[in-house]
Amino acid sequence: MPDASAPETKEPAARRGGAAWALVITSVAGFMAALDNLVVTTALPSIRKDLGGALGDLEWTVSAYTLTFAVLLMFGAALGDRFGRRRLFMIGLTVFTGASAAAAMAPGIDSLIAARAVQGVGAAIMMPLTLTLLTAAVPVAKRGMAYGIWGAVNGLAVASGPLIGGSLTEHVSWHWIFWLNVPLGLAVLPLARLRLSESFGAGARLDFPGTLLASGGLFGIVYGLVRGPSDGWTSGLVLTGLIAGGVLLAGFVVHGTRAKNAMLPMRLFRSRAFAGINAASLLMFLGMFGSIFLLSQYMQGVLGYSPTEAGLRMLPWTGMPMLVAPIAGILSDRIGGRPVVATGLFLQAVGLGYMAVVATAHASYGAQLPALIISGIGMALYFAPAANLVMSSVRPQEQGIASGANNALREVGGALGVAIMSSIFAAQGGYESGQAFVDGLRPALVVGASVVALAGVAALVIPAARRTTGVTSATTAEAPEHARDVDAGASPKTASPETAPLETAPLEAASR
Repeated sequence: MPDASAPETKEPAARRGGAAWALVITSVAGFMAALDNLVVTTALPSIRKDLGGALGDLEWTVSAYTLTFAVLLMFGAALGDRFGRRRLFMIGLTVFTGASAAAAMAPGIDSLIAARAVQGVGAAIMMPLTLTLLTAAVPVAKRGMAYGIWGAVNGLAVASGPLIGGSLTEHVSWHWIFWLNVPLGLAVLPLARLRLSESFGAGARLDFPGTLLASGGLFGIVYGLVRGPSDGWTSGLVLTGLIAGGVLLAGFVVHGTRAKNAMLPMRLFRSRAFAGINAASLLMFLGMFGSIFLLSQYMQGVLGYSPTEAGLRMLPWTGMPMLVAPIAGILSDRIGGRPVVATGLFLQAVGLGYMAVVATAHASYGAQLPALIISGIGMALYFAPAANLVMSSVRPQEQGIASGANNALREVGGALGVAIMSSIFAAQGGYESGQAFVDGLRPALVVGASVVALAGVAALVIPAARRTTGVTSATTAEAPEHARDVDAGASPKTASPETAPLETAPLEAASR
């Protein structure tokens, strides 16, 4: 196979896409995949009204996407390295576009969940290859700017997801949150074929056993958490799911310690920096995703906001990273990433706890706004330095798999967050009345705040930065001994192609 750093190109020069085309194609594809993480949240009440279904069914409309996305993300990148990145990118985009159409036409809640799962498969193949294809097309001197634009577009998708979903649901139909992907996908597919060059990765690895163990284990645990409140925690299927899921995940850990080409080598977790930032990422997304899932329904079902109004009112939270992340990046360069990330996580925990206190059946938006702003600032402080902390914790040649692992764990955290916090909600409240909803929402938010605070503690495990030649190194002291050849002053835009912004959406996996 050709070397990944100088990908072999089989197309004649006339067919090679320029950097501008590559930026447009990969940014639009990334926007689609990132948007579908949160676009469904403000449409959930309308979906429930049209298709029926219990709380567990609504959970699966979100978790079916994030779960398949998470467990197949690194495998999708390896497929691209082995069989051609452009080819697999187009296959993933085709699957994602077709599944979006199927979700839009879903006649029932079960078919919608199935379509969402297939969407996640397409996104897992497509998304990790966007940055690799962009890197191959953009000259080294211009990559920083290209990564910045690519990351900003993905950040816009995350921030605007609830608003776009709410506006389409209110003014057209919830079906259009999925139809939106179809014309975009159909427009990008021929452009990708004509304007992107094919490339392959060196030493591409396919870990089928690891993929099956991770997929089966996570599905079993999420299934048990989703069905537990309705079927009973001692029912046969719930216990089978939880126990079998735990056994399979334990098998995945053992496999990662012994297999030569493991999807996620467990030796990486010997680094306190790698273990700390990944634990913080998983816990933060657990608390954040579960909270957004419930709060979007609270704003509509209890407070009476329209889907559009609910999306707009959530912008101080979901959109804050667009404003604060640059400041957080400057702070992390000066004082190191650990204190910035930890402060951000503790602020987000305060914001969720604040929301738990002020949430009532008749709460005003003014009472909620400080909680949303505090949570948004906290999320922004976490996102900006997280990429550098992840990348600096491993050897340069392992940065691709480190990025993929971090993104996969964040998506797993999101799926678990929806399942766990919904279980707490169902045990304490329900949809019978506004007060019943609040009775379930408050303890769920308390748990969410506690989990995010625990993420802050995990961030403090990361070794402190140290100063070298008058410049604060946010990375050298945080890296393990074997990884300290990483540039101490590296930032996500300069260290390597794989260190582009992680803060805005799930990114590339093991692309090298």
